[in-house]
Amino acid sequence: MLFEPDRHEALEDVAWDESRAREAIRSIVGDIEENGRGGCLWPMHPLDDEGDSPRGGCSSLYLGSAGVLWALWQLQREGAVELRGDPVEGIRNADTVYPRQPDTGEVVPSYFLGESGILLALWRLTGARAAADRLYASVRSNVQNPTNEALWGAPGTMLAAWHLWKQTGESRWHDLFVENADAVWSTWHFDERAGCHVWTQALYGRLVQYLGAGHGFAGNVYPLLKGAALLDAPRREALYDRCLATLRATAQREGDAINWRPGFFDPRPGGARMLMQWCHGAPGMVTAIADFPPQRSAELDAMLVAAGNAIWRAGPLVKGYGLCHGTAGNGYAFLKLFRRTGDRVWLDRARSFAMHALGQLDRMRARFGQGRYTLWTGDPGLAVYAWRCIRGGAELPALDALS
Repeated sequence: MLFEPDRHEALEDVAWDESRAREAIRSIVGDIEENGRGGCLWPMHPLDDEGDSPRGGCSSLYLGSAGVLWALWQLQREGAVELRGDPVEGIRNADTVYPRQPDTGEVVPSYFLGESGILLALWRLTGARAAADRLYASVRSNVQNPTNEALWGAPGTMLAAWHLWKQTGESRWHDLFVENADAVWSTWHFDERAGCHVWTQALYGRLVQYLGAGHGFAGNVYPLLKGAALLDAPRREALYDRCLATLRATAQREGDAINWRPGFFDPRPGGARMLMQWCHGAPGMVTAIADFPPQRSAELDAMLVAAGNAIWRAGPLVKGYGLCHGTAGNGYAFLKLFRRTGDRVWLDRARSFAMHALGQLDRMRARFGQGRYTLWTGDPGLAVYAWRCIRGGAELPALDALS
């Protein structure tokens, strides 16, 4: 079986309604603005609180105010909403709060959970040279991070170098990206058991080999594919060949559908063997591999479409509507496929998931009596996804584009 049915729910039969999507975006943004403290901290949602989060709220891109403020700024910049407050003041405050109250208990360079993501948001919203200089030092300090994955390690923080190179054209960002790419490449080895090239992660006290976008292969090749033009020609060709070979070797197939298991390890007791969400499984594979050159490989193109078929058959996630492990994150795979293939069926499917996710949002608010103020698990990410469905865009917030 390509997915675990009890992790999914039946898709609601609700027609796409752009006016409802627009109103939901405005409602989400209004609730965020109403509940922020000092413009830079929001209350932790019970589903995000694992007992070790800062009491005053988080600051990171993934779970805290940097991601929230980035989403607000992006939505206003693209004309989706008009804000009452100024997110620039908020991101400056978040940058001040983080060193005193880091999300994970210590200051780390992590793109998703540490200072690199906060500094990238600060630079994008302010253009401050000092923020760029601090960001450069943070990314540079993380080049040899032994985790070998995107959440904590260089495959995450090197994205900041790629974004700054695209935005500024400064040679130091080009060189920093290439330095990171060299380090990431040096730990990408052929594994006899897997029959392909994979990374080994030193993560949370374990040595594992993940495949997904959150911690493994997909998350690591994502920045390499983004910055493929910065690689020399032999390495770029090897990158494309390895991507195809690894996808082929690790795919689990049923008819015209494909998924990928979390990795090469035995799940913990009670753990899932087949996940279908952005961080582990087909949705993250599609979004990570979407920058592979179209029509270079008919086999790879077919695998991405088959992954989309599997995501559609699995249906929305019971966990909720977020990006990392929710309905919106799975829907982004459809948006990527729409952009890649031009086939409108994928946009229609993305919009169907959006309508279902908005229903999940209403039910969760009623259940918990509050919003979920995070980019990657909560309301801001859903608002950006709904806006992408309106506009037909496919950019994952804080990953694909700075807007």
